[in-house]
Amino acid sequence: MTTRTWEDLQLPAPGTFVLDVAHTRIGFVVKHMMVSRVRGNFGEFSGTVTIAENPLESSAQLTIKAESIGTGAPDRDAHLRSDDFLAVEKFPELTFRSTRVTGYSDGEFTVLGDLVIRDVTRQVKLAVEYGGAGASPWGQELWGFSITTEIDREEFGLTWNQALEAGGVVVGKKIKIEIEGEANPA
Repeated sequence: MTTRTWEDLQLPAPGTFVLDVAHTRIGFVVKHMMVSRVRGNFGEFSGTVTIAENPLESSAQLTIKAESIGTGAPDRDAHLRSDDFLAVEKFPELTFRSTRVTGYSDGEFTVLGDLVIRDVTRQVKLAVEYGGAGASPWGQELWGFSITTEIDREEFGLTWNQALEAGGVVVGKKIKIEIEGEANPA
């Protein structure tokens, strides 16, 4: 892969890259019953990253198929697809579009962008760790990344909950989003 040195990183040359769906996971973690965490992921998505000459001017977009949500529990997954949560019939996609890169420090970029869930748009701040660039044994150019952020689900209209007899609620308000992946030249 053609790379260049920027700050202390070996970044890909400017260009547009697509997410490698086979090597990318879009996951989430939410508190359950006030005592544990439930993990899940989305299995169908597409996205691009355009790396600019000045990496701080780069951009990204992501589209996720809402119905592809999975937690390993069919009943819970059906509930998450229902109108109580994602309402996948009315809102089939979740989207993210970056608005700007606000900084870089120690291998991590800070990216602001608009996240849309159930037609509600909120600005989110992503911590994007660049993982490096290279090529597979089969010659496929790639680069890797890790992304984390946390959102308040109620700000997106995901307000369903149930009070627990001992206090607290079934589903936590905060959702941690974790994306691990690779991108290839478009």
